[in-house]
Amino acid sequence: MALHFGKRENEPVKALNPGATPQRYGAATHSVSSPAQTPAQTEPESVAVAQPASNTVAPEGGSKLTVGPNIKLKGVEITDCDTLFVEGLVEATMDSRVIQIAEQGAFKGTAEIDIAEIRGVFDGNLTVRQKLVIYASGRVTGKIRYGKVVIEEGGQLSGDIECSVAAQARSTTASKPAMALAA
Repeated sequence: MALHFGKRENEPVKALNPGATPQRYGAATHSVSSPAQTPAQTEPESVAVAQPASNTVAPEGGSKLTVGPNIKLKGVEITDCDTLFVEGLVEATMDSRVIQIAEQGAFKGTAEIDIAEIRGVFDGNLTVRQKLVIYASGRVTGKIRYGKVVIEEGGQLSGDIECSVAAQARSTTASKPAMALAA
């Protein structure tokens, strides 16, 4: 007798949508031809697989991790995640494509990201390769590196802050005279 989220397998499943037929995740429904048809008239059996709710599905070709409200995820390294959506608390190290922190969400640690959208709190080392967006309710502190930044009125950015484009330009111009002297 297996347990599924605190329910025994033989207990009835309560439908989330009254009137809809309850299905277990991964259950398939089958369409079978009627017995009055001859074998020549029988079409191949079609199978429909139950899909998870649309808000939990990652964008096509990408993976998404959502840390919900009142959830604390501590001491982890997050890899191979295209989008991290934080509504709770995350203390981690990550390298990802997108991070989205909700108003009630907080991230503490180190993150290397292509695009960051901050409505909550980020504290730590943040490297944004492309675009950092801080909304009115957002607060970002720590060692911050970014390609482009957009800060909505009321948003806060503090700490050791540097534009990556400016840093790359300085290192390129600084190395050119040294190379000329070496020649």
